[in-house]
Amino acid sequence: MNTDTVRPAVTELRLSAFKTHRGVTLPLTRLTLLSGESGSGKSSALQAYEILARLGSGESLARAVGEVAGSPAACVPAGARPDEQGRRGFRIGCTVDGPAGPVSLDLAVQAEPELRIVGERLTGGGETLLTTALTDPNRPAVQAAWHTAGATPVTRAPLPDDRLGTSLLPLRVAGKTEGQRLVLAAAEQVVVALRSAFVCDPRPEVMRGVGTGEAGGAGQDGGCGADSAGGAGRGAGARRSGRGAGSGGGPGKPGGAGGAVGAWGTRKRKGSGGGEAGGWGRDAEGARGEGRLRSSCDNLPAVLERTSQECARRHAVLVAAVREACAGPVEGLRAVPRQAGGTGEGAADAAAVAGPGGAAGPQAGAAGAVGVRAVLDRGALGELPVEQLGDGELRFLALALVLLTGPEVLAMDPVGEVPSAHQQMTVMADGMDRCMDPRQARELVSLALRMTDRGHVRLLGTVRDPSVAEGLPGVQVLHLGV
Repeated sequence: MNTDTVRPAVTELRLSAFKTHRGVTLPLTRLTLLSGESGSGKSSALQAYEILARLGSGESLARAVGEVAGSPAACVPAGARPDEQGRRGFRIGCTVDGPAGPVSLDLAVQAEPELRIVGERLTGGGETLLTTALTDPNRPAVQAAWHTAGATPVTRAPLPDDRLGTSLLPLRVAGKTEGQRLVLAAAEQVVVALRSAFVCDPRPEVMRGVGTGEAGGAGQDGGCGADSAGGAGRGAGARRSGRGAGSGGGPGKPGGAGGAVGAWGTRKRKGSGGGEAGGWGRDAEGARGEGRLRSSCDNLPAVLERTSQECARRHAVLVAAVREACAGPVEGLRAVPRQAGGTGEGAADAAAVAGPGGAAGPQAGAAGAVGVRAVLDRGALGELPVEQLGDGELRFLALALVLLTGPEVLAMDPVGEVPSAHQQMTVMADGMDRCMDPRQARELVSLALRMTDRGHVRLLGTVRDPSVAEGLPGVQVLHLGV
């Protein structure tokens, strides 16, 4: 096998001691669905993965745990008792396959009384490449030792106890010896795989209430109501999650239709405002010009305006998928200017797209138009604003768009130093079939299977009904709590 073509990917998730899980190992393929009764640990498995991904992206431990689980104590296994010093914690890890071969990362995290990484181990190529240990509880640091295999077999130095040591190694290791090069290759492989994750949770109530403006974010996980038409003037009714990439989301200049089906997210566009969109929880100014889709998908119309211009073939695939999932005819899907004051949303939209000092943003260019809205072309039935779709239809549309795009279209922080052709994005979708009927859910899984077969995207999702994947070869369903 030519390992130069292998894209780093997480192939195993270990939940040694995390929430309801003890000694659980989950093998991950290109398309893995977790199923099980309520309380079986489906969502917590994705949370463990997200914590690792955030740490791999350079976030602090406190931010990674706080954004995902709310509090460190929430990650501690149920029934875990503190030791004599009052300490409790959790342990998670993963295995990443790639050009350097299988590389394993395992973390021991102290959650109480202070949150800190008290142990980290990186192994690969038959060697222990990095170990860390808390030697002085009074210092905010751990003692690290990494493989050198030179005149000095091991290099020792302190590392902060609130960061993933593996992500810091490229800044500490010179790469002069064969051992150091092995350490660098393994660390970079793990970091690339972890950073190539996008958590997607489309929120119909936010998508209806905000449109193209500032991210409303996702609140607590709420079930979808009946598939009723969404009123154009609804409020978001949810707190901001902090996972988005900031306000705006208007499209930059189109980069041309392109010929390849995989054009979305595989190249940088000229003339786009701002720089790279920031990672989770960062107020990324670049997202305004790039039109990057946020986790809650509240800025979906602006992203659709961009993607429909960039790749006509991929947009046609999206329309075909939506046609299968939506009730009634669907002949097209596009973004159109939103007229101020026409739907009761004008004032809110105007404020949302206003630039610094109240000046109108780039989406308010046409006279009387404020932002854009997405509409379905129903043929003889006319146009239907997508916010009037049912909850299941809205979630399907958003998840389908995510599967058909790439890191350059999503509000994530990919590894800029590594060519996109050498990266493999992992989409994490908790409650993937939420609000959907079996037909819609199966169509979404079928679309995901087609896209993951191409090798550029992976999917880890949770479903309530595992039968949506029956008879689809290539879909791995793991039943938790059995």
